[in-house]
Amino acid sequence: MRIKYALVCAAAAAAMASTPAVQAKTFRWASAGEISTWDIHSQNNALQNGIHAAVYETLVYYNSRTFKIEPVLGASWNQVTPTQLRVNLRQNVKFHDGSPFTADDAVYSLQRAMMKTSNFTPYTAGIDRVVKVNSNTIDIFTKNPNPVLLNQLTELRMMSKAWAEKNNSVEPKDIRNVTQETFANRNAMGTGPFMLKQWVPDQRMVMERNPNWWGKLEGNLTEIVYTPIKSEATRVAALLSGEVDLVLDPSPQDLARLRNNGNLKVIDGVESRTIFFGLDTFRDELPGSNVKGKNPLKDQRVRKALAQSIDIDSLMRVTMRGLGQATGTLIAPQVNGWNEDLHKRAPFDLEGAKKLLAEAGYPQGFEVDFACPNNRYINDEEICQAVTAMWARAGVRAKLRTLPLVTYFPMIQRYEASIYMLGWGVPTFDAMYSLQSLVRSVGTDGDGNYNVGRFSNPKIDAVIDRAKVETDTLVRNRRLVEALQMSKDDVSHIPLHNQIIPWAMKKNVEVVHRPDNRIDWRLVSVN
Repeated sequence: MRIKYALVCAAAAAAMASTPAVQAKTFRWASAGEISTWDIHSQNNALQNGIHAAVYETLVYYNSRTFKIEPVLGASWNQVTPTQLRVNLRQNVKFHDGSPFTADDAVYSLQRAMMKTSNFTPYTAGIDRVVKVNSNTIDIFTKNPNPVLLNQLTELRMMSKAWAEKNNSVEPKDIRNVTQETFANRNAMGTGPFMLKQWVPDQRMVMERNPNWWGKLEGNLTEIVYTPIKSEATRVAALLSGEVDLVLDPSPQDLARLRNNGNLKVIDGVESRTIFFGLDTFRDELPGSNVKGKNPLKDQRVRKALAQSIDIDSLMRVTMRGLGQATGTLIAPQVNGWNEDLHKRAPFDLEGAKKLLAEAGYPQGFEVDFACPNNRYINDEEICQAVTAMWARAGVRAKLRTLPLVTYFPMIQRYEASIYMLGWGVPTFDAMYSLQSLVRSVGTDGDGNYNVGRFSNPKIDAVIDRAKVETDTLVRNRRLVEALQMSKDDVSHIPLHNQIIPWAMKKNVEVVHRPDNRIDWRLVSVN
């Protein structure tokens, strides 16, 4: 039996009854994935973060039209010193239970994001401490000058300290512990324009309008209903039948007929997300491999062979059907640190790959575990199936297993995959976010937060660490490029492509397409 989890805010419901009637506008949408938690610091996942943003708010956020940072719960801010940011909080903001949002909540929320079980340490990287100045003001002190601190704050949502304490949710749920259950994992109480009304995992999520929200909605929604639908055919059928208003991830093979349907429209945009493969370069022996006593993935020649044996042009043409931009680096063009030389990918070279494998001592190839999600990225499972066949031609027999995202991400974070697929968006739009999380050796303060292959190169670490504290913008950017080039040369990962995202919807839906592939719930209208 599935358990229905719900949060009903009595104070907000009473206020709703006393306000003028609003014409009900329900927005129904679908995508392949389901979120894993409502704990805002437990799992750093773009789909989940975008859904959480309807209920929980940040101090600052990107404007969906200009993508410049704008005030939210932080009404204004001032860089007092190079390492001290003072944030003046918006006054008269209420949580969904009617309690006031104060500096105590802001300090607690940022400190919670820094806790050991948080997956949001990439966004708190460089923060030394957070201090309450008065009930409406906080100071954020950094260890060194941080030019992207405001960008980091766009993903750090605010939680009520009293609510967390009352409900035994002071620390974030450890997403790697599948048996741990906390109140914040299944319930929500923020300050945002919508309130969580119901969540039946893998079936249905309902959010209703917050009548006491401090802001003014540009859109007209009173209710949001989300349905995770793994099957591509079923998602498209739901859109065509009118069961849903928008599909966030229509399948590439269905796009032509969706574009030609007079009742629908498709909006396209390049996402700031790069899809790549990571590799376990840490273990001395890979579980499930026929190579005993050593790890083939530790050899740079093997990693290079795996990259060269991928026919990327065929993959983009046949599997992605034009919804991918092949790349040789870990960041997309919108991200600071990107350049054409990094972007250029080494050519497909099957014979060269075989030669490299032979030089590394594997003339007959080898067997290796290969894990991929099956409902997170565009054609993720199909990509991995195609690459499995390509690697087989070089002699590498990848044993592919695919999992839904709610179990896939905790699995790779437990270091249980030899080769894995990951898509990495960059909410800060700065390469440090990727370098520190993906390439930097696993450490503290966000270092290696998602380096789940545990790649380590001390020379690259040194360049990343120097870039962290560099105050000269030009020098800092040169170091970002240097670190990206070193990562590319050492084949720390195998980049594939930057995603091109189409959203398919009914013609009566108005929505702004964002490069982070999330919906801004404040702007959606159903006409």
